[in-house]
Amino acid sequence: MDESNIRNRALLRGVLAAAPRYSHTSRGEHFYTFPVETRRLSGTADTINVIARESLLAAAEVFEAGNIYVSGELRSFNNRSGEGAKLVITVFARELMLESGEDVNEVFLDGTLCKLPVLRSTPRGREICDLMLAVNRRCGRSDYLPCICWGRRAREYSLLQTGDRLSLTGRIQSRQYIKMIDGEPVEKTAYEVSITG
Repeated sequence: MDESNIRNRALLRGVLAAAPRYSHTSRGEHFYTFPVETRRLSGTADTINVIARESLLAAAEVFEAGNIYVSGELRSFNNRSGEGAKLVITVFARELMLESGEDVNEVFLDGTLCKLPVLRSTPRGREICDLMLAVNRRCGRSDYLPCICWGRRAREYSLLQTGDRLSLTGRIQSRQYIKMIDGEPVEKTAYEVSITG
Protein backbone atom coordinates (compact mmCIF):
# COMPACT_ATOMS: atom_id res chain seq x y z
CA MET A 1 0.00 0.00 0.00
CA ASP A 2 1.19 3.53 -0.81
CA GLU A 3 2.67 5.14 2.32
CA SER A 4 0.48 8.25 1.92
CA ASN A 5 -2.61 5.98 2.11
CA ILE A 6 -1.38 4.74 5.49
CA ARG A 7 -0.98 8.31 6.82
CA ASN A 8 -4.15 9.75 5.30
CA ARG A 9 -7.11 7.76 4.02
CA ALA A 10 -10.73 8.86 3.61
CA LEU A 11 -13.60 6.59 2.59
CA LEU A 12 -17.07 7.89 1.72
CA ARG A 13 -20.22 6.21 0.48
CA GLY A 14 -23.30 8.33 0.12
CA VAL A 15 -25.35 10.36 -2.32
CA LEU A 16 -23.91 12.69 -4.92
CA ALA A 17 -25.68 15.86 -3.73
CA ALA A 18 -25.00 17.94 -6.88
CA ALA A 19 -23.44 17.48 -10.30
CA PRO A 20 -19.65 17.93 -10.52
CA ARG A 21 -18.55 21.45 -11.46
CA TYR A 22 -15.21 22.73 -12.71
CA SER A 23 -12.79 23.70 -9.93
CA HIS A 24 -9.37 24.39 -11.46
CA THR A 25 -6.63 23.21 -13.83
CA SER A 26 -3.24 22.04 -12.58
CA ARG A 27 -0.38 20.75 -14.72
CA GLY A 28 -2.71 20.45 -17.69
CA GLU A 29 -5.32 18.37 -15.81
CA HIS A 30 -8.86 19.59 -15.13
CA PHE A 31 -10.29 19.05 -11.65
CA TYR A 32 -13.94 19.07 -10.62
CA THR A 33 -15.63 19.37 -7.24
CA PHE A 34 -18.89 17.92 -5.98
CA PRO A 35 -20.62 17.36 -2.62
CA VAL A 36 -21.29 13.89 -1.18
CA GLU A 37 -23.94 13.59 1.52
CA THR A 38 -23.50 10.84 4.12
CA ARG A 39 -25.80 10.11 7.06
CA ARG A 40 -24.68 9.43 10.61
CA LEU A 41 -26.36 6.74 12.72
CA SER A 42 -28.36 9.59 14.31
CA GLY A 43 -29.76 10.49 10.88
CA THR A 44 -27.89 13.81 10.73
CA ALA A 45 -26.38 14.41 7.29
CA ASP A 46 -22.82 15.57 6.66
CA THR A 47 -22.09 17.15 3.28
CA ILE A 48 -18.45 16.67 2.29
CA ASN A 49 -16.80 18.31 -0.71
CA VAL A 50 -14.79 16.04 -3.01
CA ILE A 51 -12.25 17.02 -5.68
CA ALA A 52 -11.54 14.62 -8.55
CA ARG A 53 -9.63 14.59 -11.83
CA GLU A 54 -11.82 14.92 -14.91
CA SER A 55 -10.46 11.57 -16.18
CA LEU A 56 -11.50 9.81 -12.95
CA LEU A 57 -15.03 11.23 -13.17
CA ALA A 58 -15.35 10.19 -16.81
CA ALA A 59 -14.07 6.65 -16.15
CA ALA A 60 -16.61 6.18 -13.33
CA GLU A 61 -19.33 7.89 -15.41
CA VAL A 62 -20.16 10.26 -12.54
CA PHE A 63 -22.33 13.00 -13.98
CA GLU A 64 -25.49 13.45 -11.90
CA ALA A 65 -27.18 12.54 -8.61
CA GLY A 66 -26.90 8.96 -7.44
CA ASN A 67 -25.06 6.76 -4.96
CA ILE A 68 -21.28 7.01 -5.00
CA TYR A 69 -18.21 5.53 -3.29
CA VAL A 70 -15.07 7.65 -2.90
CA SER A 71 -11.64 6.56 -1.66
CA GLY A 72 -8.95 9.18 -1.27
CA GLU A 73 -7.21 11.55 1.12
CA LEU A 74 -8.42 14.37 3.34
CA ARG A 75 -6.83 17.58 2.09
CA SER A 76 -6.61 21.19 3.22
CA PHE A 77 -5.52 24.42 1.62
CA ASN A 78 -5.44 28.04 2.73
CA ASN A 79 -7.92 30.15 0.80
CA ARG A 80 -6.31 33.56 0.41
CA SER A 81 -9.00 34.97 -1.89
CA GLY A 82 -10.88 36.54 1.02
CA GLU A 83 -14.11 34.77 0.04
CA GLY A 84 -15.34 31.68 1.87
CA ALA A 85 -13.53 29.66 4.53
CA LYS A 86 -9.87 30.39 5.25
CA LEU A 87 -9.01 26.69 5.65
CA VAL A 88 -10.74 24.64 2.96
CA ILE A 89 -11.17 20.91 3.70
CA THR A 90 -11.95 18.45 0.90
CA VAL A 91 -11.53 14.78 0.04
CA PHE A 92 -9.12 14.31 -2.86
CA ALA A 93 -10.51 11.32 -4.78
CA ARG A 94 -8.15 8.54 -5.84
CA GLU A 95 -10.96 6.07 -6.64
CA LEU A 96 -14.62 6.64 -7.59
CA MET A 97 -17.43 4.16 -8.19
CA LEU A 98 -21.17 4.36 -8.59
CA GLU A 99 -22.14 2.14 -5.68
CA SER A 100 -25.08 1.87 -3.31
CA GLY A 101 -25.05 0.46 0.20
CA GLU A 102 -24.87 1.73 3.76
CA ASP A 103 -23.43 5.20 4.11
CA VAL A 104 -19.72 5.27 5.01
CA ASN A 105 -17.71 8.18 6.38
CA GLU A 106 -14.33 7.05 7.71
CA VAL A 107 -10.97 8.77 8.05
CA PHE A 108 -7.63 7.31 9.11
CA LEU A 109 -4.90 9.86 9.92
CA ASP A 110 -1.33 9.64 11.21
CA GLY A 111 0.30 12.99 11.83
CA THR A 112 1.84 15.46 14.23
CA LEU A 113 0.11 17.98 16.47
CA CYS A 114 1.04 21.43 15.17
CA LYS A 115 -0.79 23.48 17.84
CA LEU A 116 -1.43 22.96 21.50
CA PRO A 117 -4.78 21.21 22.13
CA VAL A 118 -7.62 23.39 23.42
CA LEU A 119 -9.94 21.86 26.02
CA ARG A 120 -13.35 23.54 26.33
CA SER A 121 -16.89 22.75 27.45
CA THR A 122 -20.23 22.97 25.67
CA PRO A 123 -23.02 25.04 27.26
CA ARG A 124 -24.35 21.72 28.63
CA GLY A 125 -21.02 20.92 30.27
CA ARG A 126 -19.67 18.28 27.85
CA GLU A 127 -15.89 18.50 27.38
CA ILE A 128 -14.45 18.90 23.88
CA CYS A 129 -10.80 19.07 22.79
CA ASP A 130 -9.80 20.87 19.57
CA LEU A 131 -6.68 19.58 17.82
CA MET A 132 -4.81 20.61 14.66
CA LEU A 133 -3.05 17.67 13.03
CA ALA A 134 -0.38 18.08 10.33
CA VAL A 135 -0.29 15.07 7.99
CA ASN A 136 2.57 14.84 5.48
CA ARG A 137 1.99 14.10 1.80
CA ARG A 138 4.39 12.34 -0.57
CA CYS A 139 5.37 15.58 -2.32
CA GLY A 140 6.77 17.30 0.77
CA ARG A 141 3.59 19.25 1.54
CA SER A 142 1.37 18.80 4.58
CA ASP A 143 -2.36 18.95 5.20
CA TYR A 144 -3.48 20.78 8.35
CA LEU A 145 -6.63 19.07 9.58
CA PRO A 146 -8.85 20.26 12.45
CA CYS A 147 -9.99 17.42 14.72
CA ILE A 148 -12.22 17.22 17.78
CA CYS A 149 -12.77 14.63 20.48
CA TRP A 150 -15.15 14.37 23.40
CA GLY A 151 -15.38 13.34 27.05
CA ARG A 152 -12.61 11.18 28.54
CA ARG A 153 -10.66 11.20 25.26
CA ALA A 154 -10.85 15.03 25.22
CA ARG A 155 -9.24 15.18 28.68
CA GLU A 156 -6.51 12.70 27.64
CA TYR A 157 -5.70 14.46 24.36
CA SER A 158 -5.64 17.89 26.03
CA LEU A 159 -2.40 16.79 27.75
CA LEU A 160 -0.57 16.26 24.43
CA GLN A 161 2.13 18.69 23.31
CA THR A 162 2.97 20.34 19.99
CA GLY A 163 5.06 17.88 17.98
CA ASP A 164 3.47 14.75 19.49
CA ARG A 165 2.62 12.00 16.98
CA LEU A 166 -1.01 10.91 16.80
CA SER A 167 -2.76 8.13 14.86
CA LEU A 168 -6.54 8.30 14.85
CA THR A 169 -9.73 7.19 13.18
CA GLY A 170 -12.86 9.27 12.85
CA ARG A 171 -15.38 10.76 10.48
CA ILE A 172 -15.59 14.05 8.61
CA GLN A 173 -18.32 16.20 10.02
CA SER A 174 -19.81 19.38 8.66
CA ARG A 175 -21.63 21.85 10.86
CA GLN A 176 -23.30 25.18 10.22
CA TYR A 177 -22.59 28.27 12.30
CA ILE A 178 -23.38 31.99 12.11
CA LYS A 179 -20.58 34.55 11.69
CA MET A 180 -21.17 38.28 11.89
CA ILE A 181 -19.67 40.06 8.87
CA ASP A 182 -20.05 43.84 8.70
CA GLY A 183 -22.82 43.58 11.30
CA GLU A 184 -24.77 41.02 9.25
CA PRO A 185 -25.22 37.35 10.23
CA VAL A 186 -23.78 35.01 7.55
CA GLU A 187 -24.25 31.23 7.66
CA LYS A 188 -20.95 29.34 7.28
CA THR A 189 -19.95 25.67 7.27
CA ALA A 190 -17.07 24.27 9.31
CA TYR A 191 -15.42 20.90 8.60
CA GLU A 192 -13.51 18.82 11.11
CA VAL A 193 -12.64 15.23 11.91
CA SER A 194 -14.66 13.88 14.83
CA ILE A 195 -12.33 11.33 16.46
CA THR A 196 -13.84 7.94 17.20
CA GLY A 197 -10.71 5.94 17.94
